[in-house]
Amino acid sequence: MATHHHEFKIKVSIDGPYIVTGGVPLIDLTMDTDEQGLSTRWKEGKRYPVQDRYELCRCGRSKDKPFCDGTHCEFLFEGEETASREPVITHAEPVTTGPEFELIDIPILCSSARFCDRAGGAWDNTRASDKPEARKIAIQEVGDCPAGRLLLRDKDGRFIEPKFEPSIGVVFDPIINNIGPLWVRGGIPIEAADGYVYEIRNRVTLCRCGKSTNKPFCDGKHCDSE
Repeated sequence: MATHHHEFKIKVSIDGPYIVTGGVPLIDLTMDTDEQGLSTRWKEGKRYPVQDRYELCRCGRSKDKPFCDGTHCEFLFEGEETASREPVITHAEPVTTGPEFELIDIPILCSSARFCDRAGGAWDNTRASDKPEARKIAIQEVGDCPAGRLLLRDKDGRFIEPKFEPSIGVVFDPIINNIGPLWVRGGIPIEAADGYVYEIRNRVTLCRCGKSTNKPFCDGKHCDSE
C-alpha cells in the first residue's frame, strides 16, 4: 500500500526510544478543530533541523520531548512490542460500501484524532459518495486519519492515498491539551527491536506516551493521560 525510501528508518529499541536514521524530516503538527472539538485539518508548525540520526521519546516522560533524554532508564520503562504482525487488513471490520468507494475500517489502529466524525462522518459520506461534496469530504477525512485506520478503495480496487513527504509529525491535540502520537508519513520502514520490519504503510502512528497496549503503535491511550 506504500512505497518507501530506502535510507530512512525508524528502529524500536528494547525498552527505549525510537532511533531514527537517514535524515528523516521532523515536524510539529497540530490538529485544527471546530466548535464541537472535531478535527478539521492539520496545521504545520516548527520544522526541526535535519539530523542524520536522532532518538525520539517512547516512554512519555522525557523532559526534552520529542527527543529522548534517558528518563526511561530511571523508572525501568517497559516497552514490549505487542502489535500483531499480520497484514493490517486482516483486522478490518466489514467494509462500508458506497457508489464510488469502499471504506475499510481497522479500529485496532485508532489514534483518536477525530477527523472521521466531521460533517456526518466518513462512513455516511462514503455511502453518499456519488454526491460531489460527500465524495470530497470522505477523501479528506480518510486521508487526514493519521493512523491509517481508515482506507478508501475505488471501484477499480485502487487505494486513494494522500501524497506525503516522508517525515515524522510530532502531534499535539489542543482539545485534550496533550501530546499525541508520532505520525509517520510516506512509507518509512519501522523496524522492531528483534529486526522484524512492520508492514510499510503511507501513514501510521507510533505511541509516545508509553501507555499503548498495541506497541509500538498508538491506540489512543494518550487521551487518558494527565
